[in-house]
Amino acid sequence: MSEGERLTELAKRRGFYFPSAGAYGGASGFWTYGPQGAALKSNVEDAWRDRFVVREGHQEISAPDVMPEAVFEASGHLDGFDDMIIECPGCGATHRADHLVEDETDIEEAESLPNEEVMEIISDHGIECPSCGESLGGVSVDNFNLMFETNIGPGSSSPGYLRPETAQGIFVEFPQLSEYARNQLPFGVAQIGKAYRNEISPRKSLVRVREFTQAELEHFVDPEEDEPPLEDVEDVTLPLYSGESQQADDGGVEGLTVGEAVEEGVIASDWVAYYLGVARDWYERIGVDMDRFRFRQHLPGELAHYASDCWDAETEIDGDWIEVTGFAYRGDYDLRKHADHSGEDFTVFKQYDEPVTVERPTVDPDMSYLGPEFGGDAQTVADALEALAERDPDAFEGEEVTVEADGQSYTVPVEETNFSVEEVTENGEHVRPHVVEPSFGVGRLIYTVLAHAYTEDEVDGEERTYLDLPPEQAPTTVGVFPLMDKDGMAEYAGDIADALREAGHSVTYDDSGAIGRRYRRQDEVGTPYCVTVDYESLEEDTVTLRERDSTEQTRVSIDGLAETLDRLADGETTFDAL
Repeated sequence: MSEGERLTELAKRRGFYFPSAGAYGGASGFWTYGPQGAALKSNVEDAWRDRFVVREGHQEISAPDVMPEAVFEASGHLDGFDDMIIECPGCGATHRADHLVEDETDIEEAESLPNEEVMEIISDHGIECPSCGESLGGVSVDNFNLMFETNIGPGSSSPGYLRPETAQGIFVEFPQLSEYARNQLPFGVAQIGKAYRNEISPRKSLVRVREFTQAELEHFVDPEEDEPPLEDVEDVTLPLYSGESQQADDGGVEGLTVGEAVEEGVIASDWVAYYLGVARDWYERIGVDMDRFRFRQHLPGELAHYASDCWDAETEIDGDWIEVTGFAYRGDYDLRKHADHSGEDFTVFKQYDEPVTVERPTVDPDMSYLGPEFGGDAQTVADALEALAERDPDAFEGEEVTVEADGQSYTVPVEETNFSVEEVTENGEHVRPHVVEPSFGVGRLIYTVLAHAYTEDEVDGEERTYLDLPPEQAPTTVGVFPLMDKDGMAEYAGDIADALREAGHSVTYDDSGAIGRRYRRQDEVGTPYCVTVDYESLEEDTVTLRERDSTEQTRVSIDGLAETLDRLADGETTFDAL
C-alpha cells in the first residue's frame, strides 16, 4: 500500500476527510472534511493567519466566491486559464495530457511544454488511455478553460464565475482597501477562502480537486522605494531547486541562506526571498518534514502570465513532488488590468516631503478640427494624443504627429494639438504598486502534514500507528479517560474534561473499551496527551498524564493541569521535565 493510500484509508476511518456525496455516487474532485479534518484545517489556517497576517501587520478581508464576468475578463482568466486536455478516441474519456506524460515518462514538468510537444511525446512513447488502453498517438492536445460559469440573477444577462483564486477579490477592491491603509505603502491584504477550478482529472485525494481553500497574501509595495526586512531572515537556510539546476544534467537542490541567495542572484526579487525565509520556518512549525521539502523555481515556459519570477514550495509524498505554495512577483499587472478595464483609479497618491517644480508636457487638442476630420473617433484620437504627450513628448517636434488607437493610425498636425511644455508645482505623484504574492493551498498542506506525520512503530510487542503532529496543529489537545466507569471515576473525569475545555483546550472524552485501545485511538488522530483518572485520582487529586510519541506516563496534580498542558504545547517545558 502506498503512502497516499494508507493516508486516505486512515483519513476516512478516523474522520479527517472523505469523498463528498457518497450516498449519491459522489462527485470527483470534492471532499468533505470530517470532525478531525475540520479541526486540523482550522488549526493550520489559524497558524497561517498568526504568521502571515497578525505578525506581519497586514489586513484580512473576505470577498465573495462568485464575481461578475468583467472581473475575469480584466484579469485574463477567461483567455488564459487553461490546462492541456486530450480525449480518447476509443472511450471518450478526457485526461490531463501533461499528467499522462509525467506518469509515463521521466519528464517532471510537462505543464511547461507547448501543446504540440506534449502531443509528440505521447506519440513517441506510445502512451495509452488509462481508462480503456486505446492508443493516444496522434490525438490532438487542446486547451480547456478551468472556470466554473454561472449566472447572477435570473436569466443569462449577467454571467458570473466561481473564482479560480481568491486574489482577484483583493485586487478588484484595491481602491477601497488602499483607503483603509491610509494610502500608505507598503501594505498587505490577506484572505482565506474557497476557490474553484473545473479540473480535467482530479486525483490524489486533496492534491488535485475542484473546490479547495486558499490562504493568499497580496503585499502592495512601491517598486522604487520599499524594501523587505531581509535582516530578519537572512540566515534562514533554504533548499533551493533553481531553474538553472533543473536544466543541468547534474543539478539538484542547493542549500543557501536567504542572504546568499539574494547576493548571488539565485532569487531575483528581495521580496520573494523574504517570504521564502518566513515561510520556511512556518512550514516546519506546522509539521512539514524539512527533509522532504524544497523551493523550486518556475521554468520560463511555466511562468504565469502575470509573474516575472515565481518559486513553488514543494513537498515529497510517494516519491512525487507536490506544489503547496506559489511565491510570485506579480508586478503591477493585476492593478493595471483592472484600471484599464474599469476606468477606476488603481493607484496610491504619494505625498512629497516638499513640493517640486517640474516640466510637464500637455496637449489641448482642437476638437473643432478633430471632430470633422475623424468623426466618431475624435475623442479616441484626443485621448491617444494626451497619452503620447506624457509618454514621448519628442514625438511632437515635427509638423505632424501620428498616434495608434484601436489598431488604427491617425495623423494630426502638431499645431492642432496645442502641444506645450509647462512648469508645474507638484505635491506628490500617483504610484501604481507592485504586488508580491505568497499563495498557499490549505488542502495540500493538510495532506502533506498528515502524510509526513504518519508513523508506525511497536509498543509492548504490538504494532502502532500514530500521527506525529505538533500540539498546536493536532485536532485534539488531550484525551480524558476514566480507567473504569465505576466508583465515581467517570464523573471525576467528566469534570476534568469540562474544566480543560473552559481553559481553551480541545478535549475528547472516551470511556469505551480497554484503556490501551483508547490510547491507540487518540494516537491515530495525533492527540499529543492523554489524561487517565484512576483510584489514586480520587484519593490524591492526581492523574496519569501520557505523552503520545514516547508513550511515557507520569503523575501530575489536577491543580494546574490546564497550565501544564499549555506549557507543553508551547514548548515552555518538556514531558521529561515533568
